[in-house]
Amino acid sequence: MASVPQIVELADQLSACADQLHERIMRDIRAWDGGIVPAHVQACARALLEDELLLRQRANGLYADAATFVVKSLGKSQAGVVALTTAAAEKIRKIALIGDVTGLVAGLLSLAGAASTGQAAAIILALDKIHTHIKDIETHRKPATPGTKSLSR
Repeated sequence: MASVPQIVELADQLSACADQLHERIMRDIRAWDGGIVPAHVQACARALLEDELLLRQRANGLYADAATFVVKSLGKSQAGVVALTTAAAEKIRKIALIGDVTGLVAGLLSLAGAASTGQAAAIILALDKIHTHIKDIETHRKPATPGTKSLSR
């Protein structure tokens, strides 16, 4: 994230994550086929819709202020940052359990907020959080091998 186009690219990726989050939330709501959606599902959907809005606001802020938020001391490749946020968008789209989405979205919000500060340490911490959540989600999806307990819920 050492140039304006790279900051814009991150904002594009965060917007794509917000798009995937919105699609995921709506798919989960439509799954009730017009029936009564339980209160806990509604609460989770509302919270995630608020996170989606916040993610979009932060992405829009990055677009608006891209020229002032060039982070030269990050030490992470732009390709790595884009690959991680692309993987996050894909996980949001495919995650079986909505609960797994919340931690990943929190990591994306941390990245969006950190990127707007231009502080390399905060960005690296947020990237690590996203990476950890993606690994956790992949672990949840792996089938159990004979003689071990499954981590999937």
